[in-house]
Amino acid sequence: MLYHFLYPLHTTLSGLNVFRYITFRSIGGAVTAFLVVLILGQLFIRLMRRHQIGQVVRDDGPASHLAKQGVPTMGGLLILSAIGLGTLLWARLDSVLVWLVLFVTIFYGLIGALDDWRKISRKNSQGLSARWKLVLQILGASVVGLFIFLHPGFDGHLSLPFVKNVQPDLGGFYILFAILVIVGSSNAVNLTDGLDGLAAGPTVVASAVYLVFSYLAGHIVLADYLQIPYVAGSGELAIFCGTIFGACLGFLWFNAYPAQVFMGDVGSLALGGALGAIAIIIKQEFLLAIVGGVFVMEALSVILQVGFFKLTKGRRIFLMAPFHHHFEKKGWHEPKVVVRFWIVSIILGLFAIATLKLR
Repeated sequence: MLYHFLYPLHTTLSGLNVFRYITFRSIGGAVTAFLVVLILGQLFIRLMRRHQIGQVVRDDGPASHLAKQGVPTMGGLLILSAIGLGTLLWARLDSVLVWLVLFVTIFYGLIGALDDWRKISRKNSQGLSARWKLVLQILGASVVGLFIFLHPGFDGHLSLPFVKNVQPDLGGFYILFAILVIVGSSNAVNLTDGLDGLAAGPTVVASAVYLVFSYLAGHIVLADYLQIPYVAGSGELAIFCGTIFGACLGFLWFNAYPAQVFMGDVGSLALGGALGAIAIIIKQEFLLAIVGGVFVMEALSVILQVGFFKLTKGRRIFLMAPFHHHFEKKGWHEPKVVVRFWIVSIILGLFAIATLKLR
């Protein structure tokens, strides 16, 4: 919005020429989203407490988590508001890619909000059924897959880190692949959101990395030099990534141990869906498995645990899944688990950026 109002005036006020630059607007979006969460955070927490919208803790979870019962939840509403406002203010509103990722984020946020509300209203940990949640997630992801497939210049080739000459072409099956990435990413972030600050921290790292890759993918000269797919107009997604970065950083102010508010499914499902959609749009799908390695690890731990439990009729690989609960059961304090997962996430983020020169 600011671009459309202020940049045309740069011929009169030369300083307004800065609104032309994606880097400047990305920083503007990040700072705006951060300040929105920081300023409105306490008000939001008081509002949730007043209406008794609090966390519902699983009976079979770690005993230390019982203290989290009743802590305000659905903080994802605050995150999504900051992302939306920051994006609308700083991104170009004539970018169809920006509207596409906003759609996915809001749609998945609505799924999460419905899931959260059912848990709160029923006073138990049972929200939407897994079947209905999956159906709705597939529906939202299908919009992205179909859009990419029908968009002029569609390219079904996959971009693989570390290799230059191996680019398998999925053709029409790319739609199914896009659905798998977006739905998988959404659920992986959701599973990670089990400790104070655990989901928000790695999301900050992932959004920062995808900010860099979105900018590069939208710059034809840099994309060609670095041998990554060029996607016209994807540079504007850097602003969107910046708002995720700022919103989650601001949310950590209140979500760090001991948490004053949780993001709930409205936040985790939306953030995961957004990261998956960005990965699909800029053709860096497999990079998400690297930069989002913490999310992948958490999701795999659940899959392996459930599969092994069924195959062996009751035996377990981990003391408890998702993976972060395993370390709690081993006696690690919650802040130690969270900070060490953050460290792993940062290292993976640096490694993901390094793949730019390892092709």
